[in-house]
Amino acid sequence: MREGNTVPVSDLCDLVADQVDPRDRPGALYVGLSNLASGRLLRIGAGRASEVRSSKFLFRRGDTLYSKLRPYLDKAVLAQDDGTCTTELLVLRPKERVDPRLLVGVLHSRAFIQHALQGTTGAQHPRTSWSHIRDFRVPAVLHTEQEKATALVWLLHEALVACEASADAARSLKVGAMRLLFTRGLRGEAQKETEIGLMPESWSVARFGSVRLRLQYGTSVRCSNEPSPFPVLRIPNVESGGINVDSLKFGQLQTAVADRYKLEDGDLLFIRTNGVIERLGACAVYRGEPQNALFASYLIRAQIKRHRVDPAFVAHFFGSASGTALVTGRATPAADGKYNLNTAAIDDLPLPLPPTLGEQRGVAAILNAIDASTRLHFRRLYELQDLFKAVIDGLVKGSIRVADLDLSTIAGRVAKQGPGVVA
Repeated sequence: MREGNTVPVSDLCDLVADQVDPRDRPGALYVGLSNLASGRLLRIGAGRASEVRSSKFLFRRGDTLYSKLRPYLDKAVLAQDDGTCTTELLVLRPKERVDPRLLVGVLHSRAFIQHALQGTTGAQHPRTSWSHIRDFRVPAVLHTEQEKATALVWLLHEALVACEASADAARSLKVGAMRLLFTRGLRGEAQKETEIGLMPESWSVARFGSVRLRLQYGTSVRCSNEPSPFPVLRIPNVESGGINVDSLKFGQLQTAVADRYKLEDGDLLFIRTNGVIERLGACAVYRGEPQNALFASYLIRAQIKRHRVDPAFVAHFFGSASGTALVTGRATPAADGKYNLNTAAIDDLPLPLPPTLGEQRGVAAILNAIDASTRLHFRRLYELQDLFKAVIDGLVKGSIRVADLDLSTIAGRVAKQGPGVVA
């Protein structure tokens, strides 16, 4: 069973395929594919066997539940209870003297995911199989020195889950703050009913067309990764409130043509077509970065009357639940399954207006601060996700020496710097 200094996964666990009719155990815990989150070691929620039909698999505490469907989704969890699960999950039971917490970690390594993908069958619903994944090999040292490796993987996972909770809380804070600010204002004043819904008594409603200078569709220039003087903002770069410079592309065109589409500080960008209708509610403010940026044809640029409205206030409103509903309500379905937004629809959008620019800026400043905090949480989350994967990959490849791990130092850094950062 052994080959050099590695062992196959089948040395670590066995496939268990004990089936049960859920009607025989209606109160039993039931785990479906939706209860497994990509890249996480523990399930999210569960149902009851009484809610499902057809035969299911039995599992017990300590088993690993691995999704054979679409292995690239990276779904495998450690069972913390006895229960039943969909037959789309493989029930893997650790062998004696194998720590179940280490087994589930191995299945999240990028090397294992690639191995699983190589054994998939079926075009529409690609599945891998136990007969294929059982042959994946890991360093034998993981089998003989499990304690430190397991402790490190789960220490990082706990920090990752805590950071994710903080990021979700920050996002929820933004939603609650927008709801309060756009219905009560800065002073918590009395409300009135309008076509937008409840809003502060001192505010008015204006059509977007009355506060803008011009609307313009973007350039249809072909974009590539080849650097040029003209970065082109596309749909992925437009987020509610601001610009995301990840996955930036560039356009190759003459300066005279580029000048017609060059963004100016304070311009608003609306997404005008998308397959996800809610994305049409995204409205970003361009603040000069990246420099000399142009905007692509799937976007609409709005230049507004800055003496009447603050661009950040406008962007935050159209990113709120109320604002998004107004935008999507004016979208028209297209034959390709997408939804379109045109300049006439944008001009017709109602916009709440506080009586002074100062109040608009005050609302925007609060939401900008929450956005900055949220971005920090998510940046830390993404860094920790990368570190979590890198550690698992290093253990599985043998590039991280288990014997050299100093867990007390790592744990101290996690505790000192918070769940979002591990240096």
